[in-house]
Amino acid sequence: MTWSPWARAYAQTPDTYIWGTEPSKLAREVSARLPPGARVLDLGCGEGRDSVFFASRGFEVTGVDVSAAGLQKASRLAQAHGVRIRWVSADATHWAPTGLFDLVYSCGALHYVARHQRARVLSQLQAVTRPGGYHALVVFTDRHIYVEHGERIDYFAEDELDRAYADWHIRARTRTLITCTGDGTPHRHSVEQLLATNAKVLRPSTDARSTLASR
Repeated sequence: MTWSPWARAYAQTPDTYIWGTEPSKLAREVSARLPPGARVLDLGCGEGRDSVFFASRGFEVTGVDVSAAGLQKASRLAQAHGVRIRWVSADATHWAPTGLFDLVYSCGALHYVARHQRARVLSQLQAVTRPGGYHALVVFTDRHIYVEHGERIDYFAEDELDRAYADWHIRARTRTLITCTGDGTPHRHSVEQLLATNAKVLRPSTDARSTLASR
């Protein structure tokens, strides 16, 4: 992976949730598409706000992050909300998920995966997604670059997700600029938000709970 400053930031703020404890707008939107008991993989879960939200909706959640300090905060948040989550301390480039998921979710993490490793990581994530299942991603793109905390990012090219999801159904895509003050100075990042569905055809014998409604 490229270098991220957030593991250090989480360790330096054990009593403060840098990103807050309320779920992101994307987590709220995509959760409405999932069947009861859906299996959710939150890759780069950080301090756990979205993992905890998904679990509070009754989903079976696996939260993965490279930061042990972030996962400690995430675990406390889950306990405070009375939900159980499987936490995995791992680098996405060296960890392979098992089983099938109804949703693979990653908000602001995949751009830390080095470009030469991303195709393999995305392919692995697609392989563990149920037919009809979703990927919901937010990544930083190279349209507008601002480096904070000395982080090293392989910014996504504008067509990179298009190529990676060429055989999936694209349900929604947004390319925009977001405002950030993560380093104390107001600045903007260009981001792409993608919601895509695995286009594989469901077999008649497939468990009905894996059928996801398109809205």
